[in-house]
Amino acid sequence: MGRGGRRGAPLFGVTGDLSKQSIMATSSHKQPRPPLFGLVDVNNFYVSCERAFNPRLANVPVVVLSNNDGCAVARSHEVKALGVKMGAPWFQMKELARQHGIVALSSNYTLYGDMSNRVVSILREFSPDTEVYSIDESFLRVETVDHLYGGATAMGQAMRRRIRQWTSLPVCAGFGESKTLAKLANHLAKKNLVFDGVCDLTALTDAQRQQWMAKIEVGEVWGVGRKIAARLQTMGIQSVLDLATADLKLIRRQFGVVLERTVSELQGTSCLELDDLADPKKQIMASRSFGSMVEDLAELGEAVAWHIGRAAEKLRDQGSVAGAVYVFIQTNRFRQADPQYNPGVVVPLADVSDDTRSLTMAALKGLRHIYRPGYSYKKCGVMLMELTAKQQRQETLFDDAAARAKSAKLMMAMDAVNSVWGRGTLRTGAAGMSKGWAMRSENRSPRYTTRWDELPVAS
Repeated sequence: MGRGGRRGAPLFGVTGDLSKQSIMATSSHKQPRPPLFGLVDVNNFYVSCERAFNPRLANVPVVVLSNNDGCAVARSHEVKALGVKMGAPWFQMKELARQHGIVALSSNYTLYGDMSNRVVSILREFSPDTEVYSIDESFLRVETVDHLYGGATAMGQAMRRRIRQWTSLPVCAGFGESKTLAKLANHLAKKNLVFDGVCDLTALTDAQRQQWMAKIEVGEVWGVGRKIAARLQTMGIQSVLDLATADLKLIRRQFGVVLERTVSELQGTSCLELDDLADPKKQIMASRSFGSMVEDLAELGEAVAWHIGRAAEKLRDQGSVAGAVYVFIQTNRFRQADPQYNPGVVVPLADVSDDTRSLTMAALKGLRHIYRPGYSYKKCGVMLMELTAKQQRQETLFDDAAARAKSAKLMMAMDAVNSVWGRGTLRTGAAGMSKGWAMRSENRSPRYTTRWDELPVAS
């Protein structure tokens, strides 16, 4: 349920007395209506994006591989049925792939990102209160608009039809009185055919809620990780129903306020609002493994400069400036016979900046400091640090306002060109003319929606 790191999922609501007989009844239609959250999730997102442009992949076992075609980051239902686990190394799957005709594709993040944006734009036509939670999931507030479609279930089906028609992507939708409940409702919609892809918890009876909650293990609750689930199970809390009816004071005493909030959300009390705008990042990182080992300083410099360009775009996009640059290089720790060297260095800036040129100069200075010949490097990266809002920049005695204005115009022009013609169309000379160090993506599908020379052709 959801994607690693930031994700998880839960189910139903309880009010008043925390007995199993008091699970929250269907929400009333009195004004003002209580919050109603939706979660829309694209099924098997990476695989579905590939199938949208290549119908021959329908019902075929498909696996999408990580950077440098290393391991499985997405698996079709057919691949899951063969027992392939998330993160399984590709070299270990090759014999299985030959036996069952598994199609392995390199990650096509350009395509996936664009398809994600298209889905979000459709969802915002249904509700302006939309939070992009991950590349394949979005939360919505719908209590003020669901009546336009005849209720949440009908609204969810309308979303599914439009997204399917406009993007060919299959989605499921879940609705509940809190984000945690919406997350679990989406899980129910995805896992149980009886819901036909849409589950509205507010439309279920108390008995139905209890039955579903009792069937789902507590570890499936959004925010309940493996370790917390194990502790809960030792306390006799095995299912979502058990957690939803647990004593709040006990939960807070044993686990803290975060899990107490989760239980409150399971009981139907909304504690988490939509985040319309993501908080500015405090650090921005860009890195990538090389497609082949790199030993030359000049080639390392081109890779570092390329990553700085990408990080600087993100920096400007969130309206920040950086006060320092961290640069690192790494050898391949899996090649234990090779000498190992994994240095990094922080290079402070004389003045905060969002100019790609200044950031590149700092990063290359750091690279020259840490580089040592005689090593085969597998990866490099940069991190922009000490970020502050650009409008809060502290001026210095020797500020050159004209030079700053000229820099701002140049960076704006560079970002505008790259947004239209593709990342890296305009870049610093330090980034080089070709990316010989680029990661392997031997089985990448075309970037159908963002490159003129890779548009799909109907025949």
